[in-house]
Amino acid sequence: MATSIALSLDNLPSDPLLLVLSFLDFRDLISCNFVSRRLNELTGHNPLWKRLCQKHWLLTEADKTQRGLAWKELFREYYADLGRYIDYYSTLKKAWDDLKDYLNQKCPRMIASLKEGVREEELDTIEAQIGCKLPIDYRCSYRIHNGQKLVVPGLMGSMALSNHYRSEDLLDIETAAGGFQQRKGMRQCLPLTFCFHTGLSQYMALESTEGRTCSEIFYQCPIRSTLLSHLFFLSGPNFTEWFTSYVDNVVTGEYPIIRDQIFRYVHDKRCVATTGDITVSVSTSFLPELSSVHPPHFFFTYRIRIEMAKSALPENACQLDSRYWKITNANGNVEEVRGPGVVGEFPVMTPGKVHEYASCTTFSTTSEYMEGHYTFHRLKNKEEVFDVAIPRFHMVCPAFRESMVRSSSVTEVSAPYDDNSSDTDDYEEGEMHGMNMADPGGRCPRHV
Repeated sequence: MATSIALSLDNLPSDPLLLVLSFLDFRDLISCNFVSRRLNELTGHNPLWKRLCQKHWLLTEADKTQRGLAWKELFREYYADLGRYIDYYSTLKKAWDDLKDYLNQKCPRMIASLKEGVREEELDTIEAQIGCKLPIDYRCSYRIHNGQKLVVPGLMGSMALSNHYRSEDLLDIETAAGGFQQRKGMRQCLPLTFCFHTGLSQYMALESTEGRTCSEIFYQCPIRSTLLSHLFFLSGPNFTEWFTSYVDNVVTGEYPIIRDQIFRYVHDKRCVATTGDITVSVSTSFLPELSSVHPPHFFFTYRIRIEMAKSALPENACQLDSRYWKITNANGNVEEVRGPGVVGEFPVMTPGKVHEYASCTTFSTTSEYMEGHYTFHRLKNKEEVFDVAIPRFHMVCPAFRESMVRSSSVTEVSAPYDDNSSDTDDYEEGEMHGMNMADPGGRCPRHV
């Protein structure tokens, strides 16, 4: 008869037990610490806490050496200070690190504007000052960096046309608290960004009220109506997604760095067309500060890059003569526009040459797309004329919501449609006709 052997943790080898423990999160690992003497010894194994320090706090061997602590003690120290943010810290810290690494290569002067993170007590004081709880992920980010100094260019992106400029700073917590809104239509809203030139801010709702959802981020859109108090263009569902998606667009090159500034152009990789030796690509951007919903007036800028291949033969050098646009709005109505050159220029293209320009268009439907072609002639033979395709590119107004404060109801809306679109490729300095400058409606109280 076989002898029965009682199994116990004391009889099992350490390696398989440590392997099992390596799959546990810190909460379960701490619980195992109280099960038995054997598990108490094993749960103190340094490699287990090294993995957790790297996962939750993004710590490295260099950090450990600098602090002179064991991994378990290092985890305990960070948890004592930042434990309430453990579900957000690694995501936001990685975003900040990625952004700083990228900007350090591309525009290092912007790094100098960042402020050190605030202490927990300072955030508690701000909550007491405004009488609202700050979202936990927002607090977490401000423990890492307290926004930036109020400088130009701003960290949260720029946009420039010949007679319009926008650059958004990420506000520090003290300045943001100074701009906390309690007025009707903007109650319990905290500004996240601010632009000196336009007065534009992105706001975060700290409570679900007046048609807004708690934590969502938006641009205010003033309207000219006595019935409806406010509309807003949505820019993010919460701080984490808003900030990390922006950083991702920056570090992947989706938002180009131009003259040491981050420009918030969006490039659809399908918006590229090659005709012979010439490639045309397009990126677009929506400008909320120049847009309105009532009356419907949506303002977009687009940036076009024309490039001639380096491998092109010298005799293929050519010059742009004219442009043709076919503009289709959300109703399917089509407008065709022809004109000489682009923004008053007639660029000459030679092998390896790149020509870029920005222009703008306004329309009164919530979406529209443009496509067309440029007409060129060869320099060696002006009689040789040919067209170069401009790829189709779409411009879609971001989601907006309408808050009917008086009736305490909220309606998702879209703009009335009409056929008023315009190609403004040939506008020049001071001649942006039909521009309807929306009143920003809010201001940074400490910096007007």
